[in-house]
Amino acid sequence: MKFCLAREALLRPLQLVVGVVERRQTLPILSNVLLSIDDQRLSITGTDLEVEIIGYTETSAVIESGEITVSARKLVDIVRSLPEGAKIDFASGDGKALVTSGRSRFTLATLPSNEFPSVDGGDKTLELSMKGSVMKNFIAATSFAMAQQDVRYYLNGMLWEVSENNLRAVATDGHRMARCDVVCEVSSDTTVSAIIPRKGVVELARLLSDDQIDISLGSNHIRITSEDFCFTSKLVDGAYPDYDRVMPKEGEKIVLGDRDELKQAFSRAAILSNEKFRGVRVLLSSGSLKMIANNPEQEEAEEEMSVDYSGDDLEIGFNVSYLLDVLNVLPGNDVRLSLSDANSSALVEDTSNDNAVYVVMPMRL
Repeated sequence: MKFCLAREALLRPLQLVVGVVERRQTLPILSNVLLSIDDQRLSITGTDLEVEIIGYTETSAVIESGEITVSARKLVDIVRSLPEGAKIDFASGDGKALVTSGRSRFTLATLPSNEFPSVDGGDKTLELSMKGSVMKNFIAATSFAMAQQDVRYYLNGMLWEVSENNLRAVATDGHRMARCDVVCEVSSDTTVSAIIPRKGVVELARLLSDDQIDISLGSNHIRITSEDFCFTSKLVDGAYPDYDRVMPKEGEKIVLGDRDELKQAFSRAAILSNEKFRGVRVLLSSGSLKMIANNPEQEEAEEEMSVDYSGDDLEIGFNVSYLLDVLNVLPGNDVRLSLSDANSSALVEDTSNDNAVYVVMPMRL
């Protein structure tokens, strides 16, 4: 195959795809990307057998169509190192690929394209469309609560539930939970559920822009396409826990506060918290919220701020990192905390937006 195109036209799809390619692979071909020419369109595919990303770009000239695989990391490093506006000529044959630009010349080893694996999109049970930016915000509002390498493998991902004109995401690691809803045009008589693996969620968030995207959900796969890319991921086979059971129902102690003030105060208190447990004590009294953090060196941080609260006095402990994660993603200026007692979870919400709710479990200090 032979083609030529501008550096920027090749770099963008390469950067979309290269994140899914693992550095250490048991199969050498999984370290490669598949380059394929169809008419004037170049598609670049990367996969780790669980997630597949295809990036698209237009070439300036196609001399000979075809397909070949080359090292993902080496190709992206070469293209990135070339000067802006550079023209790139690519040619392959006899087990080698030749990349030339100006006076620069690189010869890369190749592997046959017919050995490159493909992630099958499977059947389609549901289809919907939305703006990529809406999906990006939707993922950002919940993804921080996903578990990492938990033995409960189904928590190492994000639950999507599609019902009539609504898409819901839920993520939890057993200590905190995030739930977010977005309105979308979809017709569904029943609730369709899917667990998207953590890596798929992270890669998808990186791909999304403001372009329109099409989502097709099957029993084993999810596929999301736009003009620039096609993303396919296998789904986690498992039953997600009943998240409604952990939603606090009767939090009669309501605290209203300024998001930025709370965020700054917790951030300062966190400086002297225990680096391992990250615990902070929260003391509530009428019109006031005090937070105290200690560490093994007998150091202490104390912050006090005015809040809208008129209930009984309460002392409760939290992992300050979990609270900061929630405060970082809330879009509005005012926060509502609903509490019941020192042993019950806190419900955290944005007062101006009820699309997202967060649950943070207390900790004993």
